[in-house]
Amino acid sequence: AQGHGAKGDNIYEFQIEFLEPVEPKPVCRVTQRQLNITVQKKESNWWERLTKQEKRPLFLAPDFDRWLDESDAEMELKEKEEEKINKMKIESRVPKDPFKHLKKGYLIMYNLVQFLGFSWIFVNMTVRLFILGKSFYDTFHTIADMMYFCQTLALMEIMNSLIGLVRSPLIPAVVQVLGRNFVLFVVLGSLEEMQSKPVVFFIFYFWSIIELFRYPYYMLSCIGIEWKPLTWLRYSTWIPLYPLGGLAEAVCIVQSIPIFSETGKFSLGLPNPLNVTIQFSFLLQIYLIALFLGVFVNFRHLYKQRKQHLGPKKRKVK
Repeated sequence: AQGHGAKGDNIYEFQIEFLEPVEPKPVCRVTQRQLNITVQKKESNWWERLTKQEKRPLFLAPDFDRWLDESDAEMELKEKEEEKINKMKIESRVPKDPFKHLKKGYLIMYNLVQFLGFSWIFVNMTVRLFILGKSFYDTFHTIADMMYFCQTLALMEIMNSLIGLVRSPLIPAVVQVLGRNFVLFVVLGSLEEMQSKPVVFFIFYFWSIIELFRYPYYMLSCIGIEWKPLTWLRYSTWIPLYPLGGLAEAVCIVQSIPIFSETGKFSLGLPNPLNVTIQFSFLLQIYLIALFLGVFVNFRHLYKQRKQHLGPKKRKVK
């Protein structure tokens, strides 16, 4: 090796003739303090000494923190063999899933279709607004069919979590999918007066941007690929987008309350002497509270995931 010391640049070298054969390629690791070279024996057995010559070279000194005598070495080898045997026994007990590849193929196709669908929504909205100069007011009429398709298909995420096909928790999936579908199908889909409001553009735009990173991340995870920039985007873009999306949904609900109150749509009249009618607009006011609770549940869940994927454990490796 070439190094710079007190006497300037020098070439340093040494030779050791080991007692028995070793692996030809040692593992080298450079730290701030030292150079560590790990040499592996070709056969895991006890050596009486390190070198062929009986007298130890003067420049060698044992590291007593890692020193093992013969009995310790035999015990360590025995433990490793037992650990290997136990691992093989455990693996043989675990039943092989005959539908493993079929499940993986289904998840890849599901995430791919959703990614393509939300990509179409995002590109279409971006081109129409920023290149063609179209207004906010016709967003629903041009995008709704594709959004209906994607959000209907998203119901499968609840089923996937329910049957254990994916490891995602059930509650965050239920909160997100049912919350979005309520806004899309019940509030926007049933009121023509809401379909021409500018808030529709922001709801659809925030939803599509989030999914542009979520679905490709899951698709690559199915085949064991992790692309670090995509992982960072998946667990970082939600920080501004989830609150903004929740705020846009809340604005949509607030704007729809007077319309539901005026039309009496979905209101429920109870057959009793008091002739009480449960106004749907009142239920929407309760839903507003549930909406912010749902945003909090998803925010907390995603924050835990972000710590797990991008937290200190990942950075410590560097």
